[in-house]
Amino acid sequence: MAFAIKVEVQDPRAKAFAFLAQKTMYGGKHITAGDTIFVFASENEGGQGLVARGIVTSAAAVAKKRGIARQTPRVSVTVKRTKLAKQPLGRNELKRFADWDDGQPQTELNFKFYRQATNKIVGISDEAAAFLNKFF
Repeated sequence: MAFAIKVEVQDPRAKAFAFLAQKTMYGGKHITAGDTIFVFASENEGGQGLVARGIVTSAAAVAKKRGIARQTPRVSVTVKRTKLAKQPLGRNELKRFADWDDGQPQTELNFKFYRQATNKIVGISDEAAAFLNKFF
């Protein structure tokens, strides 16, 4: 399984990234070292969407806080960048894909990242990963 992360990215051209205590959804908590990850610079934080593809070099679950009943699992990951995106893909390009049942990879990405605008790590389908690979 491949993964994608939408997060604040300080330097999209960095050779490596460290993302601490990131919220996970849609299977994102299963990320492990060696997995492929697509990095989206969060538009909420001034980013432009898809910026890089990389390999997860480490992944560690963050312990839940005591006394809080409902908590979204969080994971800290480090990523070695392998490619920079060659064309844009973000909220503007994906927002028209809103028929949640159409099975298109663009719709999957729109649903997982932009239906709920929080930054997060998500698991993505093989079809979505193949679609994203076209941007490199």
